[in-house]
Amino acid sequence: MALALLSVSNKEGIVSLANSLIEYGYDIISSGGTAKALREADVEVNKVSEYTGAPEILGGRVKTLHPRIHGGILAKRDNEEHDRDRKNNGIQLIDVVAVNLYPFQATVADPYVSWDKAIENIDIGGPTMVRSAAKNHKHVSILTNPEQYDIFVDALKDGSADDLRQSLALAAFQHTAEYDAAISKWMKVRTMLKVKGDN
Repeated sequence: MALALLSVSNKEGIVSLANSLIEYGYDIISSGGTAKALREADVEVNKVSEYTGAPEILGGRVKTLHPRIHGGILAKRDNEEHDRDRKNNGIQLIDVVAVNLYPFQATVADPYVSWDKAIENIDIGGPTMVRSAAKNHKHVSILTNPEQYDIFVDALKDGSADDLRQSLALAAFQHTAEYDAAISKWMKVRTMLKVKGDN
């Protein structure tokens, strides 16, 4: 059974991607909001919490940070030790990961955004999944932008999907780097303003 993990803030194109993946033999696992959107579109999906056996907690701050998720993404397919660990822990391989992140940049574009609102829009599980999949791009395809979906599906059709993995990994690391840079830039500015205000 091939598994694809879909967990996106931007839902554009995700229903079409899920249906295409199912057509090519993938089962879909998905986090809360994405699972809800897929189920509303009559897409068969298994929620991450159902797959891991661990509920979403802390108001959604912890959803995908689980060994069954990251073990399935990070496991090398040609490593006997990894195979043993997976089997001993009931971990299935995850071959496709589609993740885009909380809209931090759009949130802080509002100059009056509160500190707390901005902080809650810092994604934790998303970048972790993106980096895990990109690190293991020898075996896993990572999609971080809806514009990649049709390209990937076309590659599935003609059998060239494996050839995309390295370029998808590069795009993924660029995505998380830009995200972290936006967070650090915003926090630096707000911290400096606060210090000046205290004086």
